[in-house]
Amino acid sequence: MLRQALRSPALPWPTLVAGGLVCTYVTVFVLAMVHTSYDTWGALLVLPALMAIGTPILARVAANNPEPRVFRLLMLAMALKLLCAFPRYLMAFVLYGGAADAKMYHQKGSELAYFLDTVDFSGGIHYDLGMKVAGTGFIIIVTGVVYAITGPSLVGGFLVFSWLGFWGLLLFWRALQIAFPEADTRRYAKLVFFLPSLLFWPSSIGKDAWMMFCLGLTTYGVAKLLSRQFGAFVFIGLGSLGTAMVRPHVTVLAGAGLTVAYVLRKRPKEVSALGPLRMVVTVAVLGAMVMLMLQQVNTFFGTTGQGGDAVNQVLSETSRRTSQGNSMINAPAPEDAAPAFSLNPAGLPMAVVSVLFRPFPFEASNIQSLFQSVECFALLVMFIRGWPRMRQLPRLFLKRSYIAYALVYTLLFCWAFSTINNLGILSRERVQVLPLVLVLLAVPKPENDRPVLRRRSRAPVWRVQPGQWGTVPVAAPARSDAASPPRPWGDRTDHDHH
Repeated sequence: MLRQALRSPALPWPTLVAGGLVCTYVTVFVLAMVHTSYDTWGALLVLPALMAIGTPILARVAANNPEPRVFRLLMLAMALKLLCAFPRYLMAFVLYGGAADAKMYHQKGSELAYFLDTVDFSGGIHYDLGMKVAGTGFIIIVTGVVYAITGPSLVGGFLVFSWLGFWGLLLFWRALQIAFPEADTRRYAKLVFFLPSLLFWPSSIGKDAWMMFCLGLTTYGVAKLLSRQFGAFVFIGLGSLGTAMVRPHVTVLAGAGLTVAYVLRKRPKEVSALGPLRMVVTVAVLGAMVMLMLQQVNTFFGTTGQGGDAVNQVLSETSRRTSQGNSMINAPAPEDAAPAFSLNPAGLPMAVVSVLFRPFPFEASNIQSLFQSVECFALLVMFIRGWPRMRQLPRLFLKRSYIAYALVYTLLFCWAFSTINNLGILSRERVQVLPLVLVLLAVPKPENDRPVLRRRSRAPVWRVQPGQWGTVPVAAPARSDAASPPRPWGDRTDHDHH
């Protein structure tokens, strides 16, 4: 007894695992500080800081969510998204030898961060990026601001941008819950948080992660606007400004989808006297925003046309810029380096297939495109199997304006980005539309689509209830005072006598 009392109690295995992880982390951190630069070991400071910031936010989101075990799912999604920054870094700086935009963003961002750390703000800020702010210059500014906070760590920068991409995906998920509550949001969460393309591509320093975050902001604002919730225009304004500073043509597509969805928005039963006027003013403002963004697109691409001519010039310029590399789809003729494109909507079905489901497996030219083709094929199979859900889209287009927003944006995106002439670039650009494409797979199944069980004309013998097929006479017991009524067949026993 004394020996058992002096014996220390056994530690639970979670405590042992946590202790082992902490010891391993500290050991790796010390070794990294000795043998590597801050470019690498700085990530070991950034990663736990991002997890510490994100965990209480996710806990609050989960506490207000009706779905069970959602906190565990969100934490897993954030951790996996952050971990994907490492293979994305290896792809850019090991597989491609640093031939990636992230290298330039890191160098320029480090210079800007040093300037921000040493500048005297009382005298104003004067810094020459060497390029215009819109587009690449804006991402350099974002990278410099991030490095001014975290320090110029290349891997740490990958983690921060990957973290931003995760919050964009979270906003897409919350938007579906707000604007389309009857949707299969659990299925949507599994798709949008764990689809390989959405995990991998927006996990690098660059435009993809920033666009994912800003498109999530815009879509979240759209959901609040369609549901008549407060603060919608704040999110729409911030998200649209963020996308317009990087890719204004995508802002135009989102604005067009929002305009159509707002016009189709379900009217309340009790409409105030100012209701029609408010709608007209809102549609006018949205239309003006779309036109302003169209002008910004002309400036961004350096085109001079108007209307259809400007769009045609933009599409031709996009094809010319992407007609390079081993994954080029159609090599342009030497005399027609920037072919013209028709605005005929008859080519829209082929554009949808090309943007959403290519490369096909037989088009894969390397191991990266082979993995991408497997995902595209799996997505195509999911859409084919989800045909009963797809049949509801015409009805939901008018009934649920969020579906209208997702469909209009998806179709316009596929039409515009089908001009990309490189499958590798197309795979990366596609992530800007996938969160809204997956909304179509979250449409609930129709009620009449449930499997119907065949009804039998006669119930099996083993399921017959006692007395269902009548009764049979049972011989009276030997005692004269034990006259008992006849019993059903199911109650007969083999020991009626004593």
